[in-house]
This record gives sequence, C-alpha cells and structure tokens, in this order.
Amino acid sequence: MVQERTLPKFDTASAQITKAEGLMLYEDMVLGRFFEDKCAEMYYRGKMFGFVHLYNGQEAVSSGVIKAMRPGEDFVSSTYRDHVHALSAGVPAREVMAELFGKETGCSKGRGGSMHMFSAEHGLLGGYAFVAEGIPVAAGAAFQSKYRREVLGDPKADQVTACFFGDGAANNGQFFETLNMAALWKLPILFVVENNKWAIGMAHERATSQPEIYKKASVFNMVGVEVDGMDVLAVHSVAQEAVARARAGEGPTLIEALTYRFRGHSLADPDELRSKAEKEFWFSRDPIKKLAAYMLEQNLASEEELKAIDNKIQDVIDEAVKFAESSPEPDPSELYRFIFAEDE
Repeated sequence: MVQERTLPKFDTASAQITKAEGLMLYEDMVLGRFFEDKCAEMYYRGKMFGFVHLYNGQEAVSSGVIKAMRPGEDFVSSTYRDHVHALSAGVPAREVMAELFGKETGCSKGRGGSMHMFSAEHGLLGGYAFVAEGIPVAAGAAFQSKYRREVLGDPKADQVTACFFGDGAANNGQFFETLNMAALWKLPILFVVENNKWAIGMAHERATSQPEIYKKASVFNMVGVEVDGMDVLAVHSVAQEAVARARAGEGPTLIEALTYRFRGHSLADPDELRSKAEKEFWFSRDPIKKLAAYMLEQNLASEEELKAIDNKIQDVIDEAVKFAESSPEPDPSELYRFIFAEDE
C-alpha cells in the first residue's frame, strides 16, 4: 500500500495570506531546496565529509513553523537533519555552507559540521545527532522563558521554542517524559514531529503501536494537531495558532506534520527499502510546486516573479560555496577552544 493515512485537508481559502507572506514562504522553501541540492553535489565531489542528512521534500515544515515565529528572539531545536532549520531561522547560507565544509567561518566555527549547527544569534539551539536528544534541551529553553517572565518578572520573556524531531523519536522515553513536564508546567513550546514515514530504514507503521502520533498528546492533556506537512500554508496556519497559544501562556502543542524525504536517510544511503510507488506518490506532492501553483492561481505572483526568486536564491547558493571554499580552516592551536563557555 502506498499511503496508509489520508492526509488531512486544508481549506486554502481560509489561509488568507498576503502576497508578501506567500513570496516569503516560497523563497524560504526554495532556499532550503537549492541549498540541499548543492550539498549533495559538494558531498559527492568530496568537499564535505562524514554523514550528511538532507531535508529535500520537508521544506514546508521548516518554513511553515519557523516563519510563524519571531526571528532572532524565539528558539529552534533541531535534529541531525538541521541545515534547513538553520536557514529558516535566519542563519546566513554562507555560514551554514562553511560549517559543512568544516571552516572557521561556519556558524559553529567548523566544529559542528552537518549534524551540529548552532547559532546563539539566531536562537538556534543546535542540531542533535542522537534521536530525541534535543527534546529536553528545547524544554529547558522554554522553561527559562517562562521562569524569567513569571518568577523574575521580565515582561519581554515571552519567547516560544519550536522543537523538531522525527517519527522515530516519538517512541523514545525522552519524548514522553518531556511532554509530561511541558504540559504540567504549561511551557511555551511547540513539539513538531516531522513524520516522514521512515526512521532510517524502519517503516513508521511497523515501529509503533499508535501510528497517529498527534493523538499521544491527549494523555498529557495537551493540544495535538495533525497537518499535511507537504502544504506550507496548512503548516503555517497550525503553527501560528500554536505559537499564539504558547505566547499567551496556554501551554504546549504537539504538531504531527505528515511529510516525506525525497532522498535517502543520508547521502550514504542507497535508498533501496522504499518502493517506487510510494516515492512517486509523495514526489507528486512537492511542497514548493504546490505553493507556486497556489500563488499563480490566486494571482499572488507571476511566473516571472517566482523565477526571479529562483535566480536570486541560486546566486545566494553560489556565493555561499565560494565563501566556504575560500574560508580558512580552524587554527590547530585552538583545538580545545569552545569546549567551555568563555568570558565575554
């Protein structure tokens, strides 16, 4: 069977996005797609090393959620599939690319590589290689926001945290323990499950007794929402509501975004486990093409405007590669630097 679950319907007429909002979401998704395509090229040319996990196909989740938040103020916690989350959070493409090249100019000074992107400036709490590792970290960030606001009396401490993780993490103990605490303390956090149907080579339906992850929110008396993760307007709408609830002190939301990765688990994965029929079903729901078609249909953009964005982003990616290639390697004398916090 190609599709075990019916994707939730979203009334696009209710989206009511402006032209500026639509173009912003389109540009962010194109940035993510073009960046990842270039990563694949650079990896196979031997410019990147180690494991590299690409995000192709899941762009609507990153853009839809993160662009519903305050850039540079709110927090984002990612996974080992973190390049596009970093880009959506505002980390410059040149800094993300340089990090993948292991260069000193990277957002983690070349120490993090593909799976450990951090940026304090942009509220990026990091990419985490271990499954579910970032969930309690994100809860800690949400807790400090609530503590500073309610205990220390800081009216500006109304930050919201978005925590991204995959379907495989939803069977991990950290998931259940953290959701319980978040619900009890009404933390301002969005738990975003990017259910792309596969945890490496394990099909989601074979690995869990309750495949509908969003329903697990009910046992914590938490709002649980299922959304079509291939529709950026649907994701954005759900995220805006969840962010508003969190900022108003109404607690967390569990969002299950049904999505699909267009490439293998990593660039070292030959991707032989997934059927051709399954892939074709999801390829036909490409979130970028879907938004472009909607924008044209609603007269929110012209073919020329969308093409201009494509060309603009291609220039950004080309410049990012040049920047990364020309940047210096980390100085060996600083091998032990950044292990501990430094005095400012």
